[in-house]
Amino acid sequence: MQGKGFIKFMAILLGIVCLYSLSFNIITYNVEKKAKEFAKGDEAKEKAYLDSMATEKVYPLLGLTYQQVKSKEINLGLDLKGGMNVTMEISLAELTKSLAGNTSDENFNKALSNAQTQMNAGGKDFISLFVSEYEKLVPNGKLADFFANQDNSAQLKATASNSEVKSYLSKEANSAIDRSFIILRSRIDGFGVVSPNMQKQEGSNRIFIEMPGIQDKERVRKLLQGSAELQFWQVYQSQEVYPILENINKTLALTVKDTVATKAAADTTAKGGKLAGLTKGASSTAVTKDTSATALAAEAQKTNPLFAVLVPPVYQGENGQPQLMPGAVVGSALQKDTAKVNAFLTRPEIKSLIPTTMKFMWGLKPRTGTKAFELYAIKATSLDGRPDLSGDAVANARDGYDQNNNPDVTMFMTSEGASKWKKMTAEAAADPNNKKAIAIVLDNTVYSAPTVQNEIPNGVSSITGSFTKEDTKDLANVLKAGKLPAPAKIVSDFVVGPSLGQQAIDSGLLSFVLAFVVILAFMALYYNKAGWVANIALLINVFFIMGVLAAFGAVLTLPGIAGIVLTIGLSVDANILIFERVREELALGKSTNVAIREGFKHALSSILDSNITVFILGIILFVFGSGPVQGFATTLCVGIVTSLFAAVLISRLIFESMMEKKSNITFDNSVTRNAFKNLAFNFVGRRKLYYIISSIIIIAGIGMYFKNGGLHLGVDFKGGRTYMVKFDKQLNTEEVAKTLSANFEGEEALVKTIGTDNSLKITTPYHITDQDPNADKVVETALRKGLDGLGATYTIESSQKVTPTIASDIITSAVYAVLFSCLVMFIYILVRFKKWQYGLGAVIALFHDVLLVLSFYTILDGVLPFPLEIGQDFIAAILTVMGYTMTETVIVFDRIRERLAEAGKDDMYGEERNKLINFALNSTLSRTILTSLSVFFVLIVIFIFGGDSIRGFIFALLIGRIIGTYSSLCISTPIVIDLSKDEKAVK
Repeated sequence: MQGKGFIKFMAILLGIVCLYSLSFNIITYNVEKKAKEFAKGDEAKEKAYLDSMATEKVYPLLGLTYQQVKSKEINLGLDLKGGMNVTMEISLAELTKSLAGNTSDENFNKALSNAQTQMNAGGKDFISLFVSEYEKLVPNGKLADFFANQDNSAQLKATASNSEVKSYLSKEANSAIDRSFIILRSRIDGFGVVSPNMQKQEGSNRIFIEMPGIQDKERVRKLLQGSAELQFWQVYQSQEVYPILENINKTLALTVKDTVATKAAADTTAKGGKLAGLTKGASSTAVTKDTSATALAAEAQKTNPLFAVLVPPVYQGENGQPQLMPGAVVGSALQKDTAKVNAFLTRPEIKSLIPTTMKFMWGLKPRTGTKAFELYAIKATSLDGRPDLSGDAVANARDGYDQNNNPDVTMFMTSEGASKWKKMTAEAAADPNNKKAIAIVLDNTVYSAPTVQNEIPNGVSSITGSFTKEDTKDLANVLKAGKLPAPAKIVSDFVVGPSLGQQAIDSGLLSFVLAFVVILAFMALYYNKAGWVANIALLINVFFIMGVLAAFGAVLTLPGIAGIVLTIGLSVDANILIFERVREELALGKSTNVAIREGFKHALSSILDSNITVFILGIILFVFGSGPVQGFATTLCVGIVTSLFAAVLISRLIFESMMEKKSNITFDNSVTRNAFKNLAFNFVGRRKLYYIISSIIIIAGIGMYFKNGGLHLGVDFKGGRTYMVKFDKQLNTEEVAKTLSANFEGEEALVKTIGTDNSLKITTPYHITDQDPNADKVVETALRKGLDGLGATYTIESSQKVTPTIASDIITSAVYAVLFSCLVMFIYILVRFKKWQYGLGAVIALFHDVLLVLSFYTILDGVLPFPLEIGQDFIAAILTVMGYTMTETVIVFDRIRERLAEAGKDDMYGEERNKLINFALNSTLSRTILTSLSVFFVLIVIFIFGGDSIRGFIFALLIGRIIGTYSSLCISTPIVIDLSKDEKAVK
């Protein structure tokens, strides 16, 4: 074997990378285990412990804090942890109207309405649709008349063509989506979500947000759909505010009772001057069990209630005593204490101590390397309490670099805004010895508070500070946010309760372990010592998969676990291919050493072809899919790459080592030695029978399709709301549906059992097209009213909403995925095997598989004790089934090509071709059946133990596995005969 040293080096290097990536999970597990032990079931105490560990170095070898380590571990998806995800849609119609000065022009507004209607029906580019609709209504109309003005004259001239206006609007739309992303991210950060996942859906005006652990959906909806308001405020200096804070602290000390002492604080105070005892209240780094420290902390809470959690900005003066630091920051507090500070400042007796012109706001981000947020005192100078300047005063903003090559932001004001800005900056810079700051505020959060150096007369300002390039890009987007209102609406949401999440974890892990044991046992029993080599390679492969996923920062979901388990099943395919070829060589009388080398050599082409086809399908799944489909595709693609490395290269290294030691290597036992010997099935001769069988099933499926009124489309594909509800007793689904339908004003309520008889899945289109922000609450109120009348205790464990617009996009993406997969497979096989008949035969088999799976779904829907819905998971299953068929078919094609090469021919014709194809099918039959059985066993285990949430998905894979095997043996290769029946040898 050539390159053994390099392979060993790569294996060790990959092992180190994987060990490094997985080590973060081990560290966080240990920290969180200690937190649980310390808290003893008290969630608040556990959270306080983990908060206090945020900046503590828990990975001394790398010098990383708990917060840094936590961000690098494998994150769990909603189905494993519970939480909420939403898809936000930025209203480009309202953005466009705003850019046009909210014109009342009839044709303009009709074009907007028409474009929105087309978008709802599955259109992609709103701006293109709008321009096209306007030009239809006003053939010679000039859009520049609506959009060109003094403030945007640098970007758009009054004489601009409609094409130039379209380009301008597209840029503004993209910018608005980027700004909305920044705003939404800041809101989510402020909500306190751990490891949120946010993605802009490229090519659309949508943003996907996943929030593990969040259950308060009403608060999330209100938070995300609220309008963003950009403001500019003057601020008080710390010297002006400290006496007020000191007075508040003294007042609180007189009114706060002893019971205020916190349970888990470990803050201590130091003895010294007037400010000395206030410098450490919010800077503790670890919760300690030391009772004396806890006592000191409790005493500090009594004597300095405010300053125990809010630390004034101080520094050590020349005399060694703490001095108050000048500037706009008036204090800082740990994230866990900000709510307590807010509560103090809003008490009735405290509010009277705060001037009416003063309001407090927190900074956006904690100080670098800490969890301490800075507090600012905003100065309201107008009688109505409005800001000195609002976001509509900003014409533009862009990030760049200053003369010292440091990142900065250049802000451009409108003509009206420039006049106000001149006045504001003149007042802030009036005192050369005490220049003041101006706070840039969005959603009552201070994004930046730059100190003004000089009066700015022309409305063009440069904002500098300790910024990174990412900081300035975000700030530029924030500054532009208030200029153009682009409302964001939730068009899809999905809530999973924590109990369902834990159940999903348990069932997913159980299915993973059991499926793994099944594979290990099968390989060891069937292939003897060689099977154990495959098992070692498989264990290494699992380690590699998890390590690579951790390195990529992948989010692990239940479909992702299913992808890993399936990869385990598929990874033995390479070893089975190799071992079966080795057994063929041994049957020819070759020595074990020679047979192993020949087996690896002859199997390699088939292994590469089959894995490449499935990998291509995985990429297509990732590109066209979303959510669970992408999770499945990610683990599938990673698993294929690591499987090739482990099953082919590492297992070869092990065999080489065993041969060098002259170990006895066996590939069978007395039971399996003669399995699949002398097989001679006439697949080609019976192909018409197979065509008839497939046709009968498809016709039956079409009949049931019309009988059932179409396919049973899930919420993903038709829009609607779905609720998973668990009752304390069994209920009649028809009675539940009837009761709920009455509460839904006659709208359909589809009710089905899932798993157990007391768990129901309720789906309804009630109010799904209603744009009212309160529509979700209306539907849930109606649902609860109906459920309350059933006379049973219930729990809503999860909910999901998908609007018709989202559903339309998913259907389009699914169709494109299937069609594009077929095209790619055809091209790949045409290039690899140089005959269009092979490519077309494979593609026909793919369509055959899709039709058969759909037919079984229509025939069995309502018969099985779980719903057979056509949704995103089903599309993932369909594409995986297509992958199975391609894998099996390509391996047969490889054997045909190999046989032709042995005979020294380019092709065979007539009866000779029939014999060739039958030979290829029979010679690979052992590998086909063994691989199919191994994957089938794995799927059965997942189906039984994997939980209700993926049962329909796994069922699709189960019947797909059977159909894929049947199709590769009886359809895809035999059909090549019929496609080539008129072809003759060229003489």
